[in-house]
Amino acid sequence: QVQVLESGGGLVQTGGSLKLSCEASGNIVSMRTMGWYRQAPGKQRELVATITAGGRTKYANSAKDRFTISRNNARNTITLDMNSLKPEDTAVYYCYAEAGSGAYYYPDWNEVWGQGTQVTVSS
Repeated sequence: QVQVLESGGGLVQTGGSLKLSCEASGNIVSMRTMGWYRQAPGKQRELVATITAGGRTKYANSAKDRFTISRNNARNTITLDMNSLKPEDTAVYYCYAEAGSGAYYYPDWNEVWGQGTQVTVSS
């Protein structure tokens, strides 16, 4: 069983910064892509940023030049540094991990989601 736990959300004013953290734990033998998604009220969940085990990153257009995703493979953690926040960034942010568990050479791969952390940007 693999779990992911987010932390670091909160309330910030427009133009401010926040750092989100996520840690995956449990019976993890390998980890592929990890990332952040968000869901605003009345909207579908959308990609914010992802990072592969090799460090390749992908960002939503709305996050480019403002957000930075980083990863610690040894600790199965990722962070999201968010700068120049805007009211439209207000959402619940979810951590995502493509985790392999069980046998090392033949892991059982699962997509694991956290419970989410609220980010609110006031105008």
